[in-house]
Amino acid sequence: METIQYNTYEDGYGVIQLHRPEKLNAVSNEMVSELKTVLETAKQTPIKFLVITGDGTRMFCAGGDLENLHGELSTDEAFSMLYAMKEVLYEIASFPVPTICMLNGDALGGGCEIATACDFRIARENTQFGFVQTKLGITPGWGGGALLYEKVHPSFAYQWLMEGEVYNASFLQKQGWLHKIASEELWHDHQKLLKPYISKSLDQMTILKMQYRKKLSILGFSALMDDEVRNCAKLWESEEHKEAVQQFKYRK
Repeated sequence: METIQYNTYEDGYGVIQLHRPEKLNAVSNEMVSELKTVLETAKQTPIKFLVITGDGTRMFCAGGDLENLHGELSTDEAFSMLYAMKEVLYEIASFPVPTICMLNGDALGGGCEIATACDFRIARENTQFGFVQTKLGITPGWGGGALLYEKVHPSFAYQWLMEGEVYNASFLQKQGWLHKIASEELWHDHQKLLKPYISKSLDQMTILKMQYRKKLSILGFSALMDDEVRNCAKLWESEEHKEAVQQFKYRK
């Protein structure tokens, strides 16, 4: 695979790595396709938990690649592209064992959506994150906004999505979005960082995830995520979005 790397480890877990550091791990059409394939592979593997991380130290994921998700798409074209990634997020959210997003760097827009689809979020220190879609004239479009309301207090989710602010890791840990912030030393010691997960059995992890999925009523979430995709696609042809994308693409 070109944009994704997948490895399993003797301790009983798998790691998906977004592998486009030269593009800040932005999600391209090719990456969407490869994520679908690797998630299906991971589901067939007897792993206790799944880690999703990014290549490099600067960015976990900068969101959607503007080479594909540019401002000139029609509503129908935008819906088709957004929906494909919504299916990826749903697979992550409904994965049969716990999923952990190890945020190796910052995340913006869709990068925060991917992280929110995971069950747990561990950030490297001195990182920052933002649901910035509203600053681009749209709203979250992969279903991550709908999921955010379940992962943090609804009032904060509403505020974050509305204002589109970028927050530092310590603030987001207080809000409950981040579960842990790792120092540089701890970040490089995966055995220690992931010990609470490695120490559990596959049966334990499966039962715990099953219980969590029932709490989320994950089957019903697919429809809520679909609504998010449709609503975002409706905004794609707006002048506000087209202008914002142009400014973003040609910023210094």
